[in-house]
Amino acid sequence: MPAIRIEEKGAVDWVTLNRPEALNAMNPEMIDGLRSYFMALADRPDRRIVVLRGRGKAFCAGLDLKNEVDRDKDATAPDIAMGLRMQRKIAEIYLAMRRCPQPIISLIQGAACGGGFSLAMASDIRIAADTAKMNCAYIRIGLGGCDMGSSYFLPRLVGASLAAELILTGKFISAERALSLGLVAQMVPEDGLEAAAEEDIRHMLGTSPLGLRLSKEALNMNLDAGSLEAAIALEDRNQILCANSADFAEGVHAFLERRAPNWMTD
Repeated sequence: MPAIRIEEKGAVDWVTLNRPEALNAMNPEMIDGLRSYFMALADRPDRRIVVLRGRGKAFCAGLDLKNEVDRDKDATAPDIAMGLRMQRKIAEIYLAMRRCPQPIISLIQGAACGGGFSLAMASDIRIAADTAKMNCAYIRIGLGGCDMGSSYFLPRLVGASLAAELILTGKFISAERALSLGLVAQMVPEDGLEAAAEEDIRHMLGTSPLGLRLSKEALNMNLDAGSLEAAIALEDRNQILCANSADFAEGVHAFLERRAPNWMTD
C-alpha cells in the first residue's frame, strides 16, 4: 500500500496520507513521496489546488518514531551528519509547500502532531473536524519544541504568547480553541470535511489561474514585508501582470454580461 495516494479530480489534487494503521506517521516512503510531490508542483500549472488529508482516525501523528528506534538499533554510533541530512530532507517538504504556487487546503481530523501539525500550518487553509487536536510534540520526547517551521508558522498564525505556550509545553490545542484563535478557518463534523473543502475549491476555481497563483505569492511574501510600501509594491506588480493578461479582459466582460468567465491562461 503506497504511503501517499494522489487523486486528480479535474484541476484539483486530493493527496491522502495513507498509513492509517500508524495514524499516518511519516516513514521514509511518505517523506520521499511528499517531498517529491510538492517540489514538482511548480512545473504543474494544470494542477490548480491541492487538498491534503489523512486516511483513518488521524491526520498525521508526526514522524514515525518506531522507524527511528529501529534505525538507532542498527547504528554502531550516532551519525550527526546523516541525521542533519534527514532533518533537512523532511524540512524541504514544508519549504516546497510554501513555494508551490497552488493553494493547499488541509483537512484535519484526529491527531495532528509534530511534523503533522506543521503540514497543517504550512497549508494555506486549514479546516478542522471537531475531533481534531494539534500539538508541537517534539519537546515531549527530549527534543526542542521548535521544529519543521513551528517557530515560524505559529507566531504568525496565533501570536507570540500562544505560540510560546504550545511550543514550550507540547500541550494539545483542541479544534474549538484553534477556531476561536484563527488557527483554523472552519470547524465541522468529521463527515463534513470534504464538503467544506469543496465550497472553497468552487470559489477558487472561479478565479483566474494567474490571479490565484499571484495571490498566494503575495500573501507568502508580505507576511515578512519590511513595510507597507514594500507590500503595496508587490501588490502593484501583481495587479499589472494580471491586468495585462487576456483573463482580465475576459473577467470584466463576464462581470458586465453577468456570466461565468472563460479563463484562457493556465
